[in-house]
Amino acid sequence: MSAAENKKFIQRVYAELSRGVTESFIENLADNIRWTVIGTTKFSGTITGKPDVIDKLFNRVESQLGGATIATIKNIVAEGDYVVVESSGEVTTKTGKPYNNTYCEIYRFSNGKIQEVTVYLDTALVEAVFG
Repeated sequence: MSAAENKKFIQRVYAELSRGVTESFIENLADNIRWTVIGTTKFSGTITGKPDVIDKLFNRVESQLGGATIATIKNIVAEGDYVVVESSGEVTTKTGKPYNNTYCEIYRFSNGKIQEVTVYLDTALVEAVFG
């Protein structure tokens, strides 16, 4: 896919994720995806492989949230195989704590799939909300 197609895909997926629709996003993760969350939180580190990303990251985070995260893209830049997204997310945890973070996410595409993701976020907020 071209940079413009990758950018449109990410824009569409963010809108879907904000409505709690995850299928398209998950379907378009490469089987051997490499997902890195920067920092030293309990969610930080690098996970490789689609099943592990879903189980060890997505399911762990989702189990603590009270609904879908409303994601708002502030800026999006695409070049070559990369799409960089500056965004914010708003959600409340099951315990009633607001979790409103800001992100910079770098997506690398390969063969039409998301091959690699690096997430930069407010790690102090992650610690304050999720411990």
